[in-house]
Amino acid sequence: MRENPLVLHVLGARPNFVKAAPVVRGLGELGIRQGIVHTGQHYDALMSDVFFADLGLPDPVANLGVGSGTHARQTAALLTGLEDVVSEHRPDLVVVYGDVNSTLAAILVCAKLHVPTAHVEAGLRSFDREMPEEVNRVVTDALADILLVTSPDGLSHLAAEGVAPGKVHLVGNPMIDSLFSALPKLDPAPVRARLGLPERYAVATLHRPANVDDPASARELVDGVLAVAEQVPIVVPLHPRGRTRLAEAGLVTGGNLSIVDPLGYVEFLSLVRGAALVVTDSGGVQEETTMLGVPCLTVRPNTERPITITHGSNRLVTPATLSAAASKALADGAVTPTGELPPLWDGKAGPRIARVIEAWLRGDNLSPASQGVPPSGS
Repeated sequence: MRENPLVLHVLGARPNFVKAAPVVRGLGELGIRQGIVHTGQHYDALMSDVFFADLGLPDPVANLGVGSGTHARQTAALLTGLEDVVSEHRPDLVVVYGDVNSTLAAILVCAKLHVPTAHVEAGLRSFDREMPEEVNRVVTDALADILLVTSPDGLSHLAAEGVAPGKVHLVGNPMIDSLFSALPKLDPAPVRARLGLPERYAVATLHRPANVDDPASARELVDGVLAVAEQVPIVVPLHPRGRTRLAEAGLVTGGNLSIVDPLGYVEFLSLVRGAALVVTDSGGVQEETTMLGVPCLTVRPNTERPITITHGSNRLVTPATLSAAASKALADGAVTPTGELPPLWDGKAGPRIARVIEAWLRGDNLSPASQGVPPSGS
């Protein structure tokens, strides 16, 4: 390694920014040189720029501006752009996050260029290869040099796939670090007032291909959401992906349903914090509602985050069962987590990840037995 090694973070979508911010901060406190590559997979200001501001992330050293497109076209553009950036900056380590196409492209480029990589959120599995994200997860974990795991089930999954134990480190969830940092700023009242919402309302976030790409599936989902809207006003900050398809299926502003543009990080979490119910197909929202004690109904047949069910407020539903599940959740009210919260979801994952990366850059041999977990209280 060089005397002053460089770490590059590749970010492409809103959840990536939330996970990266604590890691960037942790590495900065250790004096490690770093830069952010913004791929532009989420390409408008509401989907990315405002997140940089809300999370205190530095300006990127490169913005590829790849925009949207089919998986093949978007990934092809990412491969070409990232190859140029990695070749120019010659990083000692590239850190990738989550399971989006930017993550897949970065891991492939680095493998071809023999640049070491670290994967934050390694080991998550839905065991559903029809999900594009699941394919991205499996490929990324197979190629990464450092696997940074958010929950204990990830350790089991990686072991079953034959990943060398010395690569794997249980570090906790940096998304929860960002949530804890934001808590003092999370006030639902101003957002409610701006959006014209009553005190009791629900939030929905919907974008998964399995839910929105097929017209029949989109119609079923919209019917379920409209049935919930008969019980409680719903606001839907709608991701550009699938917006037209959902509108064609009837998801338009009217009555108890309000469609709004994507929100910044603090505004969105403020809205979630005050919600009586959240309906989602997003992975990160399952985690955030778990920590906030907000009832969450995930419209998917599976989740790569089962710990949000066993330790949190999340439940899996189908479009057909959504209305009945919402009725029960609204009647039950806010969730008080029982038992322990997920291990190491304590707001200190960023510093743990930074220490693992620092040790790796120094060439230290980390003990597989510790799985990267620091002594108690650190």
